[in-house]
Amino acid sequence: MKLNNIKYTLAICALLLTSVSYAQNPTDPKKATPAAGTLTDEIVVERPYKPVLADAAKIRRSPDLNSNSVFKRALTYSMFDKKLELNSDIRQLQAQEVINGERPPLLNNYAKFGMGNFSTGLAELYLNTGSDEALQAGFFLKHLNQKGDITGQKYSRQNAGIFGKSILPKVTLNGELGFDRFSTFLYGVDPSTNLTFNSDPQKQRYSTISIKGEMLKNYKSEDELDYAVKADAYFLSDKFDAKENAIALSGFVNKVWNDFNIGVNSSLDFTQTKDSLNIGNHIFRANPYIKLQGKSYKLSLGVNLVEEFGTNSGFNLFPTVTAEMPVIPEFATLFAGYTGDVIKSTLQNFSNENPYLNQNLQILNTQETANLYGGIKGNAGAGFGYKATLFYKKLDNMPLFVNNALNPERFDVIYDNAKVTGLEGEINVKVSDAFSWLGKVMVNNYSMDVQEKAWLKPEFKISSSARLSITKEITIDGELVLNDASSALVYLPTPSIVKVKGYADVSAGAEYVHKEKVGIFLRVNNMLNNDYQRLLYYPQLGLNVIGGVNYSF
Repeated sequence: MKLNNIKYTLAICALLLTSVSYAQNPTDPKKATPAAGTLTDEIVVERPYKPVLADAAKIRRSPDLNSNSVFKRALTYSMFDKKLELNSDIRQLQAQEVINGERPPLLNNYAKFGMGNFSTGLAELYLNTGSDEALQAGFFLKHLNQKGDITGQKYSRQNAGIFGKSILPKVTLNGELGFDRFSTFLYGVDPSTNLTFNSDPQKQRYSTISIKGEMLKNYKSEDELDYAVKADAYFLSDKFDAKENAIALSGFVNKVWNDFNIGVNSSLDFTQTKDSLNIGNHIFRANPYIKLQGKSYKLSLGVNLVEEFGTNSGFNLFPTVTAEMPVIPEFATLFAGYTGDVIKSTLQNFSNENPYLNQNLQILNTQETANLYGGIKGNAGAGFGYKATLFYKKLDNMPLFVNNALNPERFDVIYDNAKVTGLEGEINVKVSDAFSWLGKVMVNNYSMDVQEKAWLKPEFKISSSARLSITKEITIDGELVLNDASSALVYLPTPSIVKVKGYADVSAGAEYVHKEKVGIFLRVNNMLNNDYQRLLYYPQLGLNVIGGVNYSF
């Protein structure tokens, strides 16, 4: 057993040695020197390569070489693969859907109530139909009364009215029916003696009913006429049975032709004033014109024909020439003109300026025979506007107020010819919706024909007003009036000139609004508590305060 194992072991070793010898790389016979007793001949065994393909990759079906079928793809065609758009036509606009948001409350109406010193009472009411601007109708009512320390120093004013507006496809219609009532007393006091001219002052009251109507064309084009028609009427009466009725019709027609405007303004005014005298004061006027407007100028040429008829009659023809030329477009424009007109005198105009009138006033119209003016106007940015005008006027029958010789608390109206040279200026600033300011100045120099002075007409006046919204709820405003001294003519004890001192009147107010509905306001007038007169013998109220509430709904 052991012998056999030895044989098998020797045989395996011999085979391993033979394999090792075959795997070695042959050596260069020139360099290598065989060792004694080693094998030097190399035996190489070769045979041809025959590839064998596995059975899994064999194709067991022969191809059909006679098959001639043709593959056909299913095709589809569209005659209008892409839509062509015609740019020669205007496409209909597609409305964009509006997102429904929270709408603010619609506050068309408000009521206001207030009280103050000097027995002041204030009430206002305003009603309106709604937010449709094309159809409006409403009603308003106002009341204010005050009572001073002087006997008879009382004031009371009421205003009421209804109005309507309708915007039709071609025209706009406006109408209003109003009532105005102003009541006071003839409480004249001599400031030098503090004595009243009448221990039992008489009451004066002016009541006016007015009617207004207007029709305007909504647009104008080169192919059509532009036009407007307006009608006004009022009926006035006072406590002493004086009456005045007036009816006026006015309108204009304008035609645009290239750079030209050709048109005419016209009016017919009938006014009848009744007291112990019955005065008819009627005026017809026509103002044909032609306007030429270029890129760097505007020019208007025309005439003003004025026919007066009634108690007094007369015919007047005035040339009218106006021109504008931009120096810096949109910032500065020079303007000038020469015109003339007839300024109508009425009891209504006189009573609005001076309510302490005498009876049986003389009514004469003022002829503005010449009005030559020139100046500059423009804007310095979106929130700053200005205008300055120098002028020279020649006036025939300019009205003046003078105290009556027998009843100094009453005023008569006298007339005189005058030449007036002056300056008017205006500045308007609006920084934003939160702040705005307006300032005006007026300087006049009167050269009278017969009278020594232009009675009760100041030669210098400044007015200014400002408004500031501190927050959305709080707003304050202020006003300043500076009036130069003036001269008055008195007859007692002898004709003489009395100086009416100049004055400064400062007023301010504040308002707080809660949720855009409920508000609280406070107003202080004559803050400097100045004792001044606008008209001789009629001192104004001192410092007066009004406070109250208002409600919007």
